[in-house]
Amino acid sequence: MVQRPESGTLTPVKFDQILNEVPELNKFNYHIQTITFSPALDSSNMTPSVWVKIAQTIKKNYNDFDGFVILHGTDTMAYTASALSFMFENLDKPIILTGSQLPIGTIRTDGKENLITSVEIAAAKENGKSKVPEVCIYFDFNLYRGNRTVKRDSEQFSAFHSVNYPALAVAGVDIRYSNEFIYKPENNGILKVNTKFDDNVVILKMFPGISEKVFSSIINIQELKGIVLETFGSGNVHTTPWLINCIKKAIKKGIIILNITQCEGGRVIMGQYETSLELLNAGVVSGKDMTSEAAITKLMFLLGQGLNNNEIKFYLNKSLRGEISD
Repeated sequence: MVQRPESGTLTPVKFDQILNEVPELNKFNYHIQTITFSPALDSSNMTPSVWVKIAQTIKKNYNDFDGFVILHGTDTMAYTASALSFMFENLDKPIILTGSQLPIGTIRTDGKENLITSVEIAAAKENGKSKVPEVCIYFDFNLYRGNRTVKRDSEQFSAFHSVNYPALAVAGVDIRYSNEFIYKPENNGILKVNTKFDDNVVILKMFPGISEKVFSSIINIQELKGIVLETFGSGNVHTTPWLINCIKKAIKKGIIILNITQCEGGRVIMGQYETSLELLNAGVVSGKDMTSEAAITKLMFLLGQGLNNNEIKFYLNKSLRGEISD
């Protein structure tokens, strides 16, 4: 982002302008090519169609480069990182998303270090292979798995964090990689890029006092296919009969309900308490320790693959790209 002097508002910036702001990139002995989407997009306006455009751009250039860095606004960066992780099958090169909390042209911007180190990590190899062959977010000296990351702060430079999974690398004087935590694809086959999503989904957050009228209106949305249900603690809801009946009715209609915790850390353990046993018996799927961003994008992705509901439920419970702990 850059700051308009006349209004003080932040607007998207073109990459060629950023190269002027970060001449240090020219000191790398790398061939760096830039592609700018036109018009530049504020990340709050992100949509699945833009995810597809990003993925197709990477696919088109995949064989010509060792890695890819995506400059992205922070607001929806974790959603994009999660979506891309599911789209790329058999990925063997880094796709690193980064950005900044302060505009790139300001004196104290964090954008320079974020970009420089992202480029260095994207180019890093060991024994001829990329050191981090997965979709990541690099921010404030930490490299995180993209589908494990959430934005936790709108003001601090440490805007992103991964509570349920360790950092893949930490940048200090040296960049220290935690190789044991880096995702290695089981199948080193040909790259596949799956670009179909179904956006007939909703995130529904439980809260004390939610009414039957509100809950029923959501499950009766026309063409709704999936709900990410953000529940209390380890996957609990209140056991008012109308709520359980609404959930059973939704599942009977073919709507998939995925249960994730509202907590920043921890996981859903359905059946641990009576208040989640009802969900388990009704056919709600456990999201285990997935983030909201990973849960909603994974659900959209699976719904777009032409699978039946039993297959979707199976894959929701299975780690596709390291997004959940088995």
